[in-house]
Amino acid sequence: MVITTRMQRAAEHSDDSGTDSSADALSIGRRIRHYRTAAGLTLGQLGERIDRAPSQISVLENGKREPGLGQLRDLAAALGVTTDDLLDPSPVDARQALELEVERNQMSPLYSSLHLPPVKVKSLPQDALEAIAGLQRQLTTMVRRRAATPEEARRVNRALREQMRQQGNHFPELEKVAGEVLARIGYDGGPLSQRQTAAVADHLGYSLHYVSDLPSSTRAVADTENQRLYLSHDDVTGHDPRSHLLTALASHILGHSAPADYEEFLTQRVEANYLAAALMLPESEAVPLLQRAKKNRSISVEELRDVFGVSYETAAHRFTNLATAHLGLPVHFMKVHSSGTVHKAYSNDGLPFPTDPLGAIEGQYACKRFTSRTVHRVADRFSPYFQYTDTPSGTYWCTARVLPGGEFSVSVGVPFAHVGWFDGRDTTKRSASKCPDPSCCRQAPDELAEKWEHASWPSARTHASLLAAVPPGIFPGVDTTEVYSFLEKHAPDEEWGEQSGHRSARS
Repeated sequence: MVITTRMQRAAEHSDDSGTDSSADALSIGRRIRHYRTAAGLTLGQLGERIDRAPSQISVLENGKREPGLGQLRDLAAALGVTTDDLLDPSPVDARQALELEVERNQMSPLYSSLHLPPVKVKSLPQDALEAIAGLQRQLTTMVRRRAATPEEARRVNRALREQMRQQGNHFPELEKVAGEVLARIGYDGGPLSQRQTAAVADHLGYSLHYVSDLPSSTRAVADTENQRLYLSHDDVTGHDPRSHLLTALASHILGHSAPADYEEFLTQRVEANYLAAALMLPESEAVPLLQRAKKNRSISVEELRDVFGVSYETAAHRFTNLATAHLGLPVHFMKVHSSGTVHKAYSNDGLPFPTDPLGAIEGQYACKRFTSRTVHRVADRFSPYFQYTDTPSGTYWCTARVLPGGEFSVSVGVPFAHVGWFDGRDTTKRSASKCPDPSCCRQAPDELAEKWEHASWPSARTHASLLAAVPPGIFPGVDTTEVYSFLEKHAPDEEWGEQSGHRSARS
């Protein structure tokens, strides 16, 4: 079930240690030196065999110049090896691997910025070389974590959102994986049952354990050593137990490794959420349903929700995965807090989202005239809410709901030209937005501003996180000490197999 993700494919070309999967001047030079010394040749003797000065051989061995193809052939013949032997990027032994790592790190912009003298690694004892390599790794890790500022987080999020927009928020490789997983557990249509969801864990070799003391900063914790997945008892009673379970398993299905930076962390989270939704609303079942609804001009997020027994948010987000790729419909999606701040957003239909100077949407205030804001003022929380909104970019139709708890609303919509396919298109509710013009809903009317601008001093309800950087750590926002303590507490007893008093379940 494990596949290679985009992030892993990228990692195949460059890893954290500074090694590279393709030959470069440094690795070729080290190979030449290795085979020269193995053959008992001096620089001068090898130079004589290929008609080159010893200094030229030294330049090659030190990685300061890469040999041409003809010279590479001459060197291989003189050393009694093949050109493939010289071009093989893998180190010949552990010592050479460390030397290459340290030397590559010394050539990096990070090392150059420290204005430190280069170290001659060839003469270093093994323990010193290992210490330098370890320090370089730690330095790189610290710099990467410090780089995860709010600005960096917004930049990464914006880039990922743009990728989603270009693909119509549809990822065929993840759909394929979902289909393969469902086939393995014998899924044959309809809502994914809890028993089938547990079967996914079983196929991965994980046992399920529902506990009351799951770390507060987590939704699930996996003990990869003992193949145990811990979830909260609250998931059984207060939420869809399938969602958190499948999201937790998705990273194991996709073969995710510990993220190296915030970009990889965010990409993995998006992939895990996407795969979980694709398992609960399979493409093979959801697309025919939506295509029939389009034919009948009755597309409805509520129907998608009810048929597959998922939350409205999951159904709405899943609709954006399938609408453009399979129905030819441009769409937008918003999750907005009751305060008006945008929590999540996606669009490929041109809806003018609010953005900051860096182009980020999350954390900005949605227009008060948008459906995602007006739905919070509607008393009827049972019936779906529909609205047309005139904007500087055209007219958009949206359907929206306030989620249980009342904190957030979720809205999905399309441009006016595509509304004919949807249930609720006959609504008479209409609004007009001039945003991003500040006079629309941000700027107070002149008469109010004139009266109160210099006679008011509000105390803002500002979140402490406003000025904070992105939480540090391999998994941002997760208290690793809390997680490790939890795993230590719940680890299987070597003698009895279970900690006494611990409730576990395979369901």
